[in-house]
Amino acid sequence: MAEETATSGSDEAVAADSAESGSADAVAADTAKSSSADAGAADSVKSDAIRDEVIAQLKTVFDPEIPVNIYELGLIYKVDVAADGATQVTMTLTTPMCPAAEELPSEVETKARGVPGVTSVQLDLVWEPPWAPEMMSDAAKLDLGMT
Repeated sequence: MAEETATSGSDEAVAADSAESGSADAVAADTAKSSSADAGAADSVKSDAIRDEVIAQLKTVFDPEIPVNIYELGLIYKVDVAADGATQVTMTLTTPMCPAAEELPSEVETKARGVPGVTSVQLDLVWEPPWAPEMMSDAAKLDLGMT
Protein backbone atom coordinates (compact mmCIF):
# COMPACT_ATOMS: atom_id res chain seq x y z
CA MET A 1 0.00 0.00 0.00
CA ALA A 2 2.87 2.34 0.76
CA GLU A 3 4.22 1.69 -2.74
CA GLU A 4 0.90 2.67 -4.28
CA THR A 5 0.91 5.96 -2.34
CA ALA A 6 4.51 6.67 -3.35
CA THR A 7 3.71 5.94 -6.98
CA SER A 8 0.54 7.99 -6.77
CA GLY A 9 2.50 10.81 -5.11
CA SER A 10 5.15 10.76 -7.83
CA ASP A 11 2.42 10.79 -10.50
CA GLU A 12 0.98 13.90 -8.85
CA ALA A 13 4.43 15.49 -8.83
CA VAL A 14 4.90 14.70 -12.52
CA ALA A 15 1.45 16.13 -13.25
CA ALA A 16 2.26 19.27 -11.24
CA ASP A 17 5.58 19.68 -13.07
CA SER A 18 3.81 19.20 -16.37
CA ALA A 19 1.15 21.78 -15.45
CA GLU A 20 3.83 24.28 -14.39
CA SER A 21 5.73 23.64 -17.62
CA GLY A 22 2.53 24.02 -19.63
CA SER A 23 1.68 27.30 -17.94
CA ALA A 24 5.26 28.52 -18.45
CA ASP A 25 4.92 27.64 -22.12
CA ALA A 26 1.60 29.50 -22.26
CA VAL A 27 3.16 32.55 -20.59
CA ALA A 28 6.08 32.43 -23.04
CA ALA A 29 3.67 32.15 -25.98
CA ASP A 30 1.58 35.05 -24.66
CA THR A 31 4.74 37.12 -24.17
CA ALA A 32 5.88 36.33 -27.72
CA LYS A 33 2.46 37.29 -29.09
CA SER A 34 2.50 40.51 -27.07
CA SER A 35 6.03 41.36 -28.22
CA SER A 36 5.05 40.64 -31.80
CA ALA A 37 1.95 42.82 -31.48
CA ASP A 38 4.03 45.60 -29.86
CA ALA A 39 6.58 45.36 -32.67
CA GLY A 40 3.79 45.42 -35.25
CA ALA A 41 2.26 48.48 -33.62
CA ALA A 42 5.66 50.20 -33.49
CA ASP A 43 6.26 49.32 -37.16
CA SER A 44 2.85 50.75 -38.03
CA VAL A 45 3.58 53.99 -36.17
CA LYS A 46 6.97 54.22 -37.89
CA SER A 47 5.42 53.51 -41.31
CA ASP A 48 2.73 56.12 -40.69
CA ALA A 49 5.34 58.72 -39.70
CA ILE A 50 7.41 57.97 -42.82
CA ARG A 51 4.24 58.13 -44.96
CA ASP A 52 3.34 61.51 -43.47
CA GLU A 53 6.83 62.83 -44.24
CA VAL A 54 6.69 61.47 -47.81
CA ILE A 55 3.37 63.27 -48.30
CA ALA A 56 4.87 66.46 -46.84
CA GLN A 57 7.69 66.22 -49.38
CA LEU A 58 5.26 65.55 -52.24
CA LYS A 59 3.45 68.74 -51.28
CA THR A 60 6.63 70.60 -52.31
CA VAL A 61 6.29 69.36 -55.91
CA PHE A 62 4.33 71.71 -58.15
CA ASP A 63 2.81 71.20 -61.55
CA PRO A 64 4.62 73.79 -63.70
CA GLU A 65 1.40 74.84 -65.42
CA ILE A 66 -0.82 75.05 -62.33
CA PRO A 67 0.39 76.89 -59.20
CA VAL A 68 -0.76 74.14 -56.84
CA ASN A 69 1.22 71.21 -55.45
CA ILE A 70 0.58 67.82 -57.02
CA TYR A 71 -0.79 66.32 -53.79
CA GLU A 72 -3.53 68.95 -53.47
CA LEU A 73 -4.18 68.68 -57.21
CA GLY A 74 -5.13 65.05 -56.62
CA LEU A 75 -2.34 63.61 -58.77
CA ILE A 76 -1.12 61.34 -55.95
CA TYR A 77 -3.51 58.43 -55.69
CA LYS A 78 -1.73 56.38 -53.03
CA VAL A 79 1.33 56.38 -50.77
CA ASP A 80 2.09 53.09 -49.00
CA VAL A 81 5.05 52.52 -46.70
CA ALA A 82 5.94 49.00 -45.53
CA ALA A 83 7.49 48.25 -42.16
CA ASP A 84 10.94 48.01 -43.76
CA GLY A 85 10.61 51.48 -45.33
CA ALA A 86 9.82 50.26 -48.85
CA THR A 87 7.58 52.94 -50.31
CA GLN A 88 5.10 52.73 -53.16
CA VAL A 89 3.66 55.87 -54.73
CA THR A 90 0.82 55.65 -57.24
CA MET A 91 0.25 58.81 -59.21
CA THR A 92 -1.17 60.20 -62.41
CA LEU A 93 -0.78 63.37 -64.45
CA THR A 94 -3.42 65.85 -65.53
CA THR A 95 -3.22 64.39 -69.04
CA PRO A 96 -1.07 61.77 -70.80
CA MET A 97 0.26 64.60 -72.99
CA CYS A 98 1.33 66.63 -69.94
CA PRO A 99 4.49 68.60 -70.76
CA ALA A 100 5.83 67.72 -67.30
CA ALA A 101 5.39 63.98 -67.88
CA GLU A 102 9.13 63.40 -67.82
CA GLU A 103 10.05 65.60 -64.89
CA LEU A 104 7.20 65.20 -62.38
CA PRO A 105 7.47 61.43 -61.81
CA SER A 106 11.25 61.62 -61.38
CA GLU A 107 10.88 64.56 -58.98
CA VAL A 108 8.29 62.62 -56.96
CA GLU A 109 10.62 59.62 -56.77
CA THR A 110 13.58 61.80 -55.74
CA LYS A 111 11.57 63.58 -53.02
CA ALA A 112 10.27 60.27 -51.63
CA ARG A 113 13.77 58.71 -51.62
CA GLY A 114 15.05 61.68 -49.62
CA VAL A 115 12.81 60.96 -46.65
CA PRO A 116 14.66 59.37 -43.71
CA GLY A 117 13.51 55.78 -43.22
CA VAL A 118 12.58 55.21 -46.87
CA THR A 119 14.61 52.24 -48.10
CA SER A 120 13.26 52.03 -51.65
CA VAL A 121 10.69 53.72 -53.85
CA GLN A 122 8.44 52.14 -56.44
CA LEU A 123 6.62 54.75 -58.51
CA ASP A 124 3.59 53.66 -60.49
CA LEU A 125 2.34 56.15 -63.08
CA VAL A 126 -1.25 55.22 -63.91
CA TRP A 127 -3.95 56.60 -66.17
CA GLU A 128 -6.95 54.97 -64.53
CA PRO A 129 -8.89 56.56 -63.12
CA PRO A 130 -8.14 59.56 -65.29
CA TRP A 131 -7.49 62.78 -63.42
CA ALA A 132 -10.33 65.28 -63.27
CA PRO A 133 -10.60 68.69 -61.57
CA GLU A 134 -13.00 67.16 -59.04
CA MET A 135 -10.02 65.26 -57.58
CA MET A 136 -8.48 68.47 -56.29
CA SER A 137 -8.67 69.23 -52.60
CA ASP A 138 -10.89 72.08 -51.44
CA ALA A 139 -7.72 74.08 -50.70
CA ALA A 140 -6.53 73.65 -54.30
CA LYS A 141 -9.93 74.65 -55.67
CA LEU A 142 -9.88 77.72 -53.44
CA ASP A 143 -6.34 78.62 -54.60
CA LEU A 144 -7.50 78.39 -58.20
CA GLY A 145 -10.73 80.30 -57.61
CA MET A 146 -12.90 77.29 -58.40
CA THR A 147 -15.21 77.51 -55.37
